Amino acid sequence: MRVVAALVVRDGRYLVTRRRADAVLPGLWEFPGGRVEEDETDPQALVREVRHRLGARVRVHELVSSVVHPYERYTVDLRLYACALEDDVLEPRSVAELRWCTSDELDDLTFTPADEASVARLLGVVQ
Repeated sequence: MRVVAALVVRDGRYLVTRRRADAVLPGLWEFPGGRVEEDETDPQALVREVRHRLGARVRVHELVSSVVHPYERYTVDLRLYACALEDDVLEPRSVAELRWCTSDELDDLTFTPADEASVARLLGVVQ
């Protein structure tokens, strides 16, 4: 399963979202994004998913990292892209919560396993 996520940084803080209680991996944190549909490119999917989850438009830039993580029933190919928000107001539409975090604060959150690997790479913990 290919999944895309947005790396949005504003004033030294990273945008992260918390999964809803009725979602797979409930309550865990992740970078905003979602599944790529069969007929979509990664940027098209990311634009659609950020709008769906946060009600915001986003510009997709370069690929920052790619992580393949096996779960019990499927494998996720997570691609993290640098993005810029085109809207100032965000609404947690299909996420439980959104938060702007410093790199130190990211360490205090429990991320999905695939996103945890992306955070580690982003912060230079692993290459």
